[in-house]
Amino acid sequence: MGEQLPAFSAQGIHCIDTGLVRPGFDAAWLVVEQGRAAFIDCGTSHAVPAMLQALARLGLGPEAVDWLILTHVHLDHAGGAGALLAHLPHARVLVHPRGAPHLIDPSRLVAGATAVYGAEEMARSYGQVLPIDPARVHCASDGQSIDLAGRALLCIDTPGHARHHLCVFDARSRSWFTGDTFGISYRELDGPHGHFIIPTTSPVQFEPGPLKHSIGRMLALQPQAMHLTHYASVGQVERLGQQLIEQIDAMVAIARQQAQGDAQTLEQRLFDALSGYYAGRAEQAGLSPAQVLPLLAIDIRLNAQGLVCWLQRGLD
Repeated sequence: MGEQLPAFSAQGIHCIDTGLVRPGFDAAWLVVEQGRAAFIDCGTSHAVPAMLQALARLGLGPEAVDWLILTHVHLDHAGGAGALLAHLPHARVLVHPRGAPHLIDPSRLVAGATAVYGAEEMARSYGQVLPIDPARVHCASDGQSIDLAGRALLCIDTPGHARHHLCVFDARSRSWFTGDTFGISYRELDGPHGHFIIPTTSPVQFEPGPLKHSIGRMLALQPQAMHLTHYASVGQVERLGQQLIEQIDAMVAIARQQAQGDAQTLEQRLFDALSGYYAGRAEQAGLSPAQVLPLLAIDIRLNAQGLVCWLQRGLD
């Protein structure tokens, strides 16, 4: 099984299940220091009660929250930001400069997601996506550190999954809040050789070179753990980072190979090829493909779509 991680709750770090899709799929994070709090990502508007309940369980009120830090503005990470802020009178939002306009005016995000999922599914899964007052939105520069009651939270620019992605390093616990940059690793797939992890190349801004560079920047600080959105905390950081880089190269090779065929069936061919690739990795990890592939079905589909977008932009 995976290595025993420290009790991050004892270090003021708390994982919140946002309830998106299924239990154990989508996490938000709460960091508490000397009675002050910061949320890192927030899920959808449906997650607002869970976020407020997490505060209440720790004896904190909404007025204790100083920051809502968003790793990026994809709806599973930030769709509920406007709805949550309505309950947090003192909180400011920290976001990548490329993401800030979409928080102030989320109409393009909503239109794009609605075109993919349909209005009914948008309402069911994501709820309302509310605009945020520009005065409450602050853009994070690369290397900017914010102070949470004396606790430094370092933000760095981490493109590759999206160009508006940042990650947050907590020096106190020597751990990163990674959004989607450090991939996907569901706790149900922890196996005899530790954590099972895959990159996420979902549409529309996957860039393999920048993603590998971003992973390298995080590993350079020799973190003890990564706190993922999908899902929760993982150790074995150096091993997992190298696996992610290896898989990014393999996925790019698969995409280039499949690009030689009929464009109309490219996404499905990529889905099938990626499924075969992850099945092989599952067997190497001592896991059954029949266990792994159904749990990863959504992610494999999104990875196939992301690779199609990358191919359509031209190989980079």
